[in-house]
Amino acid sequence: MDNVSIVDTYGYADYEFLNEVILKTLRVEQAENAILSIVFVGNEEIQKLNRDYRGKDAITDVISFAFEDNEDMPSFVRVLGDIYVCIPRMKEQAKLYGHSEKRELSFLVVHGLLHLLGYDHMTKPEEETMFHLQDEILESVGIVR
Repeated sequence: MDNVSIVDTYGYADYEFLNEVILKTLRVEQAENAILSIVFVGNEEIQKLNRDYRGKDAITDVISFAFEDNEDMPSFVRVLGDIYVCIPRMKEQAKLYGHSEKRELSFLVVHGLLHLLGYDHMTKPEEETMFHLQDEILESVGIVR
């Protein structure tokens, strides 16, 4: 019983493919009975979230809020948290990196989901582990650069 909700406050309608990407990530990480939300927002909203919760007054591409950091959550259901994706930034990065919006959006969702599952990239070894796993998941569902 995985429950993933996508809230499109931005108006980006082409994201059906994310279901496969999300489910693959949850399976690879053996995250069963998971609940999470993905929210598509614009520049202003992502900058406000980044400023208010991370102390960084800048636009970013993705922010994850992990609920599992709360030890009071019941263990039979994994309430992972929320992922906010900035659609304008995603579009800019797709152009900048020379790949499709589908690939960039999938990357950002996997990246955010791995953060919810406890991964980070604060050190070089953490970064290598996380980015290798991201590439592996995306390649397994046929989303390549």
